Amino acid sequence: MQTVTKNISELKRPDKNVRLHGDRQIKEYIRSIEMFGQIRPLVIDENNIVLAGNGLLTALIQMERETADCYVVTNLSEKQKKKLMLVDNKIFELGVNDGNTFDEILRELDGDIDIPGYDEELLKILTASTNKADEIISSYGTYSKESIDYMKNAESQTPQPQVPIPQSQSPTQENTPPQIETPQSSQKYIVCPKCGEKIWL
Repeated sequence: MQTVTKNISELKRPDKNVRLHGDRQIKEYIRSIEMFGQIRPLVIDENNIVLAGNGLLTALIQMERETADCYVVTNLSEKQKKKLMLVDNKIFELGVNDGNTFDEILRELDGDIDIPGYDEELLKILTASTNKADEIISSYGTYSKESIDYMKNAESQTPQPQVPIPQSQSPTQENTPPQIETPQSSQKYIVCPKCGEKIWL
């Protein structure tokens, strides 16, 4: 496969792109390019329309790159170009990781787990000893004392929501939890005095 270098300013987006690229994916693309360079070409047609690699193109643009490596496909019908766009996004999803090989490669990295696309905290757990993994997992989701104090302080300053009293409720029922009947059922709820959420009974 022969690639050519194209000015990014010459490249065009397709009218429709089936794949949406979130901020996290673009960020990981950028990390990958910074580590290894552009390791796969953009696939373009003879009119410089990007058929595969639009997320990669976004990352290159955000990095203010002026050129990109491209593979030019020619003599495809418009229908074939659309199929190629679908193929590029789907075939990769059909594969699965071999868990044993994945673990072996992680161990061979000997703690160097800065890998674009992967959650570093998860990789730490996967590569940790049993005791260390237990320590990481047990601390997962815990808050520092400063965070707890901050949340308590914010909670005490939050105005308490007013609990609505249904019209059908008589004045003698003011101290009972409010009730409501939904069109589908006769479930009842109360309003949480702290967050204002409905709690169904």
